[in-house]
Amino acid sequence: MAVTFWSTTSCVFKSTITRGLRRYGTPATVKAVLKSDPLEPDEPSVQTEIPGPRSRELLKELDTIQNTKAVHFFVDYERSQGNYLTDVDGNVILDLYTQIASVPIGYNHPRLLDALMKKENRATFVNRPALGVYPPSDLSSRLKNALLSVAPPGLNQVMTMACGACSVEHSQKAMFIAYQRRQRGGKPPSIKELQSCLEGKPPGSPNLSVLSFKNGLHGRTMGALAVTHAKWALKLDFPVPDWPCASFPTLQYPLDQFVRENRAEEDRCLNEVKERIHAWEKRNCPVAGIIVEPIQSEGGDNHATPYFFQCLQDIAKECEIPLMIDEVQTGCGATGKFWAHEHWDLENAPDIVCFSKKMLTGGFYYKDHLRPEQGYRIFNTWLGDPSKLIFLEEVVNLIKEEGLLVQVQDTGSYLINGLYDMQNKYPGLLSRARGIGTFCSIDVKDADTRDKILHKLIQRGINLGPCGSVSIRFRPTLLLSRNHVDIFIDTFDSVIAELQP
Repeated sequence: MAVTFWSTTSCVFKSTITRGLRRYGTPATVKAVLKSDPLEPDEPSVQTEIPGPRSRELLKELDTIQNTKAVHFFVDYERSQGNYLTDVDGNVILDLYTQIASVPIGYNHPRLLDALMKKENRATFVNRPALGVYPPSDLSSRLKNALLSVAPPGLNQVMTMACGACSVEHSQKAMFIAYQRRQRGGKPPSIKELQSCLEGKPPGSPNLSVLSFKNGLHGRTMGALAVTHAKWALKLDFPVPDWPCASFPTLQYPLDQFVRENRAEEDRCLNEVKERIHAWEKRNCPVAGIIVEPIQSEGGDNHATPYFFQCLQDIAKECEIPLMIDEVQTGCGATGKFWAHEHWDLENAPDIVCFSKKMLTGGFYYKDHLRPEQGYRIFNTWLGDPSKLIFLEEVVNLIKEEGLLVQVQDTGSYLINGLYDMQNKYPGLLSRARGIGTFCSIDVKDADTRDKILHKLIQRGINLGPCGSVSIRFRPTLLLSRNHVDIFIDTFDSVIAELQP
């Protein structure tokens, strides 16, 4: 059975803990290294129910100030270490969700704490400059060391932002600017355009659109919501433009048994993309770009093959519009390559690649033709935070020095095989185990059962997250090992067994 949805993984074992050897045996090549964080706990330890009494007390206090409906429990971040969270009630929790996919090398990693204490970094942490107007002298070197050293091949322009949503928003602006510049033939905007844009009217404010996909999620700000279609709670009551939305493939599993059916499904979706672009052209609202996630994360961990993305890039080229890849969740090594789209063997680099979460700063890479000619066009006061570049540089160096992408491939292979075992053991309950690297998920028979499983897991010290209607998703750190997987699988198995009649 294939390990991933588009490739198999070769593995190098990188853990001194032997517990992980018992389930599937030793890989052909074994390389033992010390744990990156020697202070990490050995296993979960639950002292109270979760949330415990102290969490509930703090929840009441916070609820007097703001809405707390999304709060799960309160965390003692000083005591949290590596892959483990410690909550305010002293419960030690194996965190496989990591702040919604946002923690690259674990909690309180020594490399990041050392960077915080260095004298030469103090001014960067204390001051937050307006980077687009008054940048510090080391900004270029910081960008090169932290961001351009891991840039998607073929992209050498980068703009930092504060978060994933604003990265998407400003990427859209870059596409619109480039589209209108081409429409003008490179000429400067007319007086009429300059005046009418201030009233939000054409020709200065043109009727343009971005094509996106059903079940996609690209952020919670207004421009990002225009291309978001995953959850009603994100969009209800908000006005959004009428932009085209095409179907994203729904693959059948096991993949090797449904090759013909899955190819037909991807072709159907690609034809829909072409039809939508043509339809919006006829509406006098032309598509200025396409945005897509490598894996539709919030929408249910929906996958497509390299063929789909290769054809999508061909459509974008044919229409002379940019293809934007939203790697906010999938970037920074979670799939075993630094960028998920590197698995696709694209003929050329995507035009835009957005990032955030594990990258610790938001932003986007882009091709030269998308660079605005005037200042202040892609801009906000801070354009991110240079202190995050200090941390990201440490993360990037650790990934390279410790071969963490290889570790992600190995641990991911071990995890997905464990999930295959579980769905084979409980076929009426679990299905569609899928993933690449440690970016994995599995479906449960219905939402109520999925939520019961997640609740039981957290009571036993395992933190995971839902996605889509019935899926459980894994978003661990890059330091996850086979030992952590064994702890999870053993606990998962016991929880599932309890649900059996």
